[in-house]
Amino acid sequence: MKKNIIISAINDDTGGPFSILEDCLRYLSENMSDKYNIIALVHDKTLLDFKNITYYEFKDSKKSWLRRLYYEYFYFKKFSRSLNPYLWLAIRDITPNVETELLAVYCQCPAPFYNISLKEACRDPKFALFVWLYNFLYGTNIKKNDFVVVQQDCMRNKFKKIFNIKNVIVARPNHDNFDKSCIINQKNVKDGEAFKFFYPVFPRLCKNFEAICEASKILASSGKHNFEAYLTIDGTENRYAKSIYHRYKNVKEIKFIGLQPRGKVYEYYNEADCMIFPSKLETWGMPISEFKNFKKPILLADLEYAHETIGDYDKVRFFNPDDYPKLADLMRGVMENSIVFETAKRRIIDQPFASNWEELFDKML
Repeated sequence: MKKNIIISAINDDTGGPFSILEDCLRYLSENMSDKYNIIALVHDKTLLDFKNITYYEFKDSKKSWLRRLYYEYFYFKKFSRSLNPYLWLAIRDITPNVETELLAVYCQCPAPFYNISLKEACRDPKFALFVWLYNFLYGTNIKKNDFVVVQQDCMRNKFKKIFNIKNVIVARPNHDNFDKSCIINQKNVKDGEAFKFFYPVFPRLCKNFEAICEASKILASSGKHNFEAYLTIDGTENRYAKSIYHRYKNVKEIKFIGLQPRGKVYEYYNEADCMIFPSKLETWGMPISEFKNFKKPILLADLEYAHETIGDYDKVRFFNPDDYPKLADLMRGVMENSIVFETAKRRIIDQPFASNWEELFDKML
């Protein structure tokens, strides 16, 4: 009789977290459904069509945090008895109250590790609440897990220190699904064309959009105008995005293009001449890994996550994410082809470490 693997992800339907869910279910469907019954608890089952998986849908899970916490901490306790799980893997941070032989949680959100200031909290109170709430959510039930899964070694070190746990596995995101057929343009800017910078992330306070905006202002005020900085916000997304838009809407070199679907992001990858990634906080930083495939320059925040994510790459330059004049100098250097790039090297990660879903499930089962 086959044992049951439960994948719970009742709040995931967009973005990076949903990609993680898709990759996980794809692997289980194709490689483990002959040995185990695969059961997925999801927000919207119409978004998923993997074979050999039984879906349970929770359409109201995103109505409020209270609704989600009700499912995670109360409803799933009784529901788990009917499912008789061997392994319960909770994707998206919260360790549920369930009855299972093996329990694991996949932690994707780095928010609790951001030292938010009072000024920043006033600028984006929703993000501040998010930071404070996640400290509680991560800590609740975390020691009940047989395995805690994170994406980076620097996050593992923080989990060990803050929560006093040892059973933390580093599991790298799966990059094999990147469609390299979408790579059309790996060439540099043509003479006479505006040099294009690109930064594709959702607007949160920690994403540090002001670094690119301030650096662009510095360049423009010095007479450097033949460039465009494309930012995936338009001011309608949240309070932080609105403040950035209103502060810098008159800098004509900054292009506020709003959030973009995946296909359009790939188009901008092709058109861009350089990526700037000044974010102060990331679980991984998927745009960095994706843009590497285009073999173009990347200006990258000089932080732990960034060094781990970039791996082997010879067209990168790191910068202090709070040093706007330095970033402006680097942008000028890329445009004028005078920049001296650094050669980044892949870091060796200690065990337990999984480079793909197969290795991760081998360690948990």
